[in-house]
Amino acid sequence: MATAYDITTKQAEPEQEGSVPVVVVENLHKTFGRHKVLNGISLGVSRGETLAVLGRSGTGKSVLLRLIIGLDTPDSGSVCIQGQAIAGLALDRMGEIRKKMGFLFQQAALYDSLTVAGNVGFPLEHHRRDMSKSERSERVRQLLAEVGMENDLEMMPSDISGGMQKRVGLARALALEPEILLLDEPTAGLDPISSGEIDDLILKLQSERQMASIVVTHDLHSAKTIAGRLALLNEGDVVIEGTFEDLQQSDIGFVKEFLQQS
Repeated sequence: MATAYDITTKQAEPEQEGSVPVVVVENLHKTFGRHKVLNGISLGVSRGETLAVLGRSGTGKSVLLRLIIGLDTPDSGSVCIQGQAIAGLALDRMGEIRKKMGFLFQQAALYDSLTVAGNVGFPLEHHRRDMSKSERSERVRQLLAEVGMENDLEMMPSDISGGMQKRVGLARALALEPEILLLDEPTAGLDPISSGEIDDLILKLQSERQMASIVVTHDLHSAKTIAGRLALLNEGDVVIEGTFEDLQQSDIGFVKEFLQQS
């Protein structure tokens, strides 16, 4: 069974000891019709830490991200972002909180009608009206350079590979300088080489920016590469939470089965 997140024992870095995690999910329940997706899970993530949420398809991983960003509402339990419970917040206040969160969608979700530069610049045009057009253009170039796409500004999404689309999606997710990064299956649909490149990029960005990051994935190799802590879901519960070595040493049947099949 899931237990409440212990902020005194699970910090990302020594200097963060005693601080409140940036994202706290407490006793979260969510049901769709008769299907119970989340059954009272509790998790927390601190600044500079990456948590990987693992599990089979349909175990509620992506639902968890939607609840954290406020796109869905839990049946019970709470989501707190930087100490602020988001349930029932007015749209304008929720909008301000969302600006602190970058989201990489599973299929990158780029706008087909916009160029690479247009996709990355989209959040800036809508939320950084204080920036001039030239300042936004320079910011877009910097972001694309961070993900190795600085030479592809005028390309259309249909003309670049899946791995390149993920890079553009990451650049867009970083446009508003988020303090929290949410990644939904960042290596899904990619070949092993491209997956490794995305993992390396996520590690680099995390090292440079020290965000609180949550990645949901079924890719165990990716999870153990980019995350210091892993949580394995099954039937709406957190079966185990800890390092990859903790999972390897577990005697829980489902954990052993998951590791063998991954």
